Amino acid sequence: MRAAWIERYGPPETVEIRDLPMPEPGEGQVLLRMRACSVNASDVELVTGRPAYARLFGLTRPRFHVLGSDVAGVVEAAGPGASRFAVGDAVFGDVFESFGGFADYAAVPEDRLIAKPDALDFATAAALPQAGVIALQALRDLGAGVRVLINGAGGGMGSFALQIAKARGAHVTAVDRAAKAGFLRALGADRVIDCAAQDFTALGERWDLVLDLFATRGMGAIRGALAPGGRYLLVGGRMRALLSVLTLGTLMSFGPRKLRLLAARQSRDDLAEIAALVAAGRVRAAVDRTYPLEETAQALARVAEGRALGKVVVVMGGNA
Repeated sequence: MRAAWIERYGPPETVEIRDLPMPEPGEGQVLLRMRACSVNASDVELVTGRPAYARLFGLTRPRFHVLGSDVAGVVEAAGPGASRFAVGDAVFGDVFESFGGFADYAAVPEDRLIAKPDALDFATAAALPQAGVIALQALRDLGAGVRVLINGAGGGMGSFALQIAKARGAHVTAVDRAAKAGFLRALGADRVIDCAAQDFTALGERWDLVLDLFATRGMGAIRGALAPGGRYLLVGGRMRALLSVLTLGTLMSFGPRKLRLLAARQSRDDLAEIAALVAAGRVRAAVDRTYPLEETAQALARVAEGRALGKVVVVMGGNA
């Protein structure tokens, strides 16, 4: 079978297509004939080995040579103890512990998968697991009338978070590149800020929730942009930013404003919920573009460059 292989840390173009043996499903696993796998920021981090925490999966060389965790495909076989799905079932899910999605076939834990709704094609289903679930968890307790700012709103998770916040009655300020302004307004943003032209923390405004996907501002500036009782949730960023939230953010949280990392978790129930929202047309899975398996390196590069409008998806076996 074909697979997108990473031998060493480096830029996305170091990814190459190799012929590998067919994987064997182990205990509690199923073998998927892959139909689609979306690209996440975590895939880019594990290809490049940056930020530093990405090397927890392998200090000097990658531990996982075939990446891709947001999988969608058809069950081809079941390993010992796997009984939730039958051969031929269309399924999807987040297999972050095992990866392997950028390939023709993948052996993955069945307990990370759910049945694919008929209303969703495989590419759309693959766009949901990580980005959609994290966005849903970040906005779980959001109420109507809340002022929300999303820093990095034009990417995969940001595009879901924007729509979920709007569906719950929030006023949403979207921060991203100027080239994404039209896309963000089409998703429902009440206001768009060009991240290259304006520092949202210097506008003298305050938000009830700041959802930060890139950590471009210090904790002091962020705290000043929070309304009394406001919350700051950091989803991703450089190691320095993560440590800053864990240290300074924790110290600054002894008061009415809270600054913390988002402790996202895998959840089949949350995945089913976001899938139902998309299937019902209440939330759109914004797929920027799809790439064939042979162009996985280009798909990773598009995400790494921050140019994608929503999610980038790698498809296998023709039309997903």
